[in-house]
Amino acid sequence: MTDLDFHVFDTTLRDGAQREGVSYSVADKLAVARLLDEIGVGFIEGGWPGALPKDTEFFARARTELKLRHAQLVAFGSTRKAGVRVEEDQQVQALLDAGTPVICLVAKSDVRHVREALRTTLEENLAMVADTVAFLVGHGRRVFLDCEHFFDGYAADPDYGVRVLEAAFAAGAEVGVLCDTNGGMLPTGVGRVVADVRARTTGKLGIHCQDDTGCAVANTLAAVEAGVTHVQGTANGYGERAGNADTFALIGNLVTKMGLPVVPAGCLGELQRVSHAIAELAN
Repeated sequence: MTDLDFHVFDTTLRDGAQREGVSYSVADKLAVARLLDEIGVGFIEGGWPGALPKDTEFFARARTELKLRHAQLVAFGSTRKAGVRVEEDQQVQALLDAGTPVICLVAKSDVRHVREALRTTLEENLAMVADTVAFLVGHGRRVFLDCEHFFDGYAADPDYGVRVLEAAFAAGAEVGVLCDTNGGMLPTGVGRVVADVRARTTGKLGIHCQDDTGCAVANTLAAVEAGVTHVQGTANGYGERAGNADTFALIGNLVTKMGLPVVPAGCLGELQRVSHAIAELAN
């Protein structure tokens, strides 16, 4: 199975680094990326260039120091700011400067957050998504879109979440990721929403689950059963609050329980070693 069929996307170096007590040096981040590549993950999100100096340095060093066999490196960042031309947005330029083949954007998909956090209109938020995706795709990047607080927003206004996804797909985004940012979902609810969204959208869907209910892995697997083909997780479930879906548990379950060969042959036996090695670096 190639990365075009099913994506295992690891965000240990970005979302996982938000765990209390974890502070990777740039050398640590490079070491973690090499370890994740050894188990065959398809994508490694390295951080937020332009927002964090350490992440900017990581991407600069990665260009010459990282020789990945399986994974593609991903830079993370937000869409352009409201009222700013995408060509003039410094944070968007920092994403290009990171030099990665893939960029993962985060966008608001909850009506309340658009109005209260971004303090802009629903239409402007859609334009922010479309403009940024099209700009980055036009510069030769593969683009994934993380829809922040998707499930909470979908409960309040399902139509708007779908509009955000469709704006991204129309502009060239490869994946629209449904994020349970609060970690409050249960598997039945995740499966129901994913099935509904699949019926209403045209593009490839992904899932990103926080673990506040203790269901992040189960929720992710429920999303796969409902049709997503891109899963996000972190090593050992690291992350803020209760953490994220555990990349290692996801790989093990996807391969052995669901029959999906999401990593190359021989990589499954390396999960425990890599888990322990990353735990040592995190400490």
